[in-house]
Amino acid sequence: MWRSLASNMMTVLIAALFLLGGLILWGQSQYKAEGPLDTAICLRVERGSNMARVSRDLETQGAVSSGTIFRLGAKYSEKTGQLKAGSFLVEPGSSMERIVDEITHSGASTCGTEIVYRIGVTRTQAEVRELDPATNKFVEKAEFVLGEGEVPSEYTETRQDADTRYRIALAEGVTSWQVVEALKAMDVLDGEPGERPGEGLLAPDSYEVTPGTQRASVLAEMQERQQLRINAAWEGRASDSAVTSPEEMLILASIIEKETGVAEERGMVASVFTNRLNRGMRLQTDPTVIYGVTKGEGVLGRGLRQSELRKATPWNTYVIEGLPPTPIANPGLASLEAAVNPETTSYVFFVADGTGGHAFAETLDEHNANVAKWREIEAQQQQNN
Repeated sequence: MWRSLASNMMTVLIAALFLLGGLILWGQSQYKAEGPLDTAICLRVERGSNMARVSRDLETQGAVSSGTIFRLGAKYSEKTGQLKAGSFLVEPGSSMERIVDEITHSGASTCGTEIVYRIGVTRTQAEVRELDPATNKFVEKAEFVLGEGEVPSEYTETRQDADTRYRIALAEGVTSWQVVEALKAMDVLDGEPGERPGEGLLAPDSYEVTPGTQRASVLAEMQERQQLRINAAWEGRASDSAVTSPEEMLILASIIEKETGVAEERGMVASVFTNRLNRGMRLQTDPTVIYGVTKGEGVLGRGLRQSELRKATPWNTYVIEGLPPTPIANPGLASLEAAVNPETTSYVFFVADGTGGHAFAETLDEHNANVAKWREIEAQQQQNN
């Protein structure tokens, strides 16, 4: 009898173990399987929240099939205590495993509302944008120029939201003075910027910041990124480059950056300046003259005068030989690379062609013909205006 009872208990125990094992395997498959969500959602995790609340929210929005499996999976993978506050994009079909990874990884919000400060050549704008999960595209809610006019209520309200993301987008060709002044105008940042970085030493890029980030630390990060780019571009230079040091490369890159906004032209523009340097010709480029007038502090806002083109300054390449003593702006990586790896051409002239690009020429006669065409385009544009 006891043997029979023991045998039956053993059978039940084995069956239970098999059942439990099967249940675990099923739960694991559910945890890793494609989820039921049809349309992307923006999941908001409040500060002080926990996996139980998050699982209920996900169940309510139809993103997971079982809140229990979601919680157990997070606990089994030892990620329960890594939950981050923020707003996270949950894409259609996301598995529970993927959602757990998203809300425990870095804490950087991937949806919701963000404020982007765009530091441009002529002005600094603040944009309030919100990601539409259904289209995965940002919808603009407000936009204004920092330091000009009334601040929109959308900006003020968004600044008070703890989950708002902040980003600084620095454009190519902006001067260091413009960057420092723009950072001073951003109320999301704290502290003094410190000594203005040298011209050309700030990397045009996108920078994530949080309320209270120190202005000096933002500038330090910009300098660190630019130095890495300078090092990489110089390491990959062509053996017959016209510049002889990273400093000269940076100066030439800044001129290329200011001369063209067309990415495909950088190599061509670089070839013109390289050819001129190799032939002992003056660079004769207007942006350097403008820098000699403004020192990079503000926008000239008008055409150059003949007296300014003739006036000797350290940056007037119509007067001086070779490169100016310093960069005239902060160039991007593409211009750095173009400065030491220009296209191979015989061009020594270029002028605007009316399309946003330039017409290049090998001889002065060709260049004069291109200039005449540009003058006709200018005259026509003035008549139309």
